[in-house]
Amino acid sequence: MRPAPSAAAEESKSFVPAARRPRPTAAAFFDLDNTLIRGASLFHVARGAAAHRFVSSRDIARFACGQFTFRMRGERTGQVASTRERALALAAGHTVSEMLELCRRIYDDYLAEKIWPGTRALADLHRRRGEPVWLVTASPTELAELIAARLGLDGALGTCAESVDGRYTGRLVGDILHGPAKGVAVRELAELKGYDLPACHAYSDSANDLPMLTLVGHPHAVNPDHRLRARAESEGWPVTDYRTGTRLLRAGLPGAALTGAATGAVAAGVALAKRARTKP
Repeated sequence: MRPAPSAAAEESKSFVPAARRPRPTAAAFFDLDNTLIRGASLFHVARGAAAHRFVSSRDIARFACGQFTFRMRGERTGQVASTRERALALAAGHTVSEMLELCRRIYDDYLAEKIWPGTRALADLHRRRGEPVWLVTASPTELAELIAARLGLDGALGTCAESVDGRYTGRLVGDILHGPAKGVAVRELAELKGYDLPACHAYSDSANDLPMLTLVGHPHAVNPDHRLRARAESEGWPVTDYRTGTRLLRAGLPGAALTGAATGAVAAGVALAKRARTKP
């Protein structure tokens, strides 16, 4: 007669590695600027464009001012719209192939070192759990798709610039993927892919992304602006802040004092994994 399994053995069975329990309908959606990377991606697009003589030094100075404002005050709707309009005007007349090559150089030269290790760790954790991971950003689709490919994500949604015969016209296709437009895009993607929104996660730094955050069952605030922090704390949403490098709050878990983004990445990953194990 085989002996009854011990309590420890039974417990070990419940901790099946996440990779063996894929949840392809529980996707994770990540904002880009100040969530996955430090600062505004379009500033680095402008840096790369200036380095390769797409724009003038005067233009790069304007983008630098925008980057400083973004870091100090957080993302604002009017600022985002005006920045994208300037970027579209600068792209007009250039070819799509030129932009794709520029995006590759920008990622290698600037963005790769700007990625928050903690946010990337969270994205990797979702992937190990078999959950699709998408980048959702107001930045150009070309850049968003490149970043997603470099990080091994499932895909990206971004702002689409119109091109005719392989050249940009300076106009948009649809709206800037910002604010309410993000919520619409994520809902449409979920319907297309069969994602279960109540089981999905979303990560952002800005209250402007509340239409996306409130769409899913598991919203997360990362490096939040004041309005998003207040909303997250009132709702009990997880809050992670790598800028101060010290705070991680999780619903139903005690706060932990952390030091630096590397420690934050480990703690965030452990907390998310624990929550996953407790759910059916």
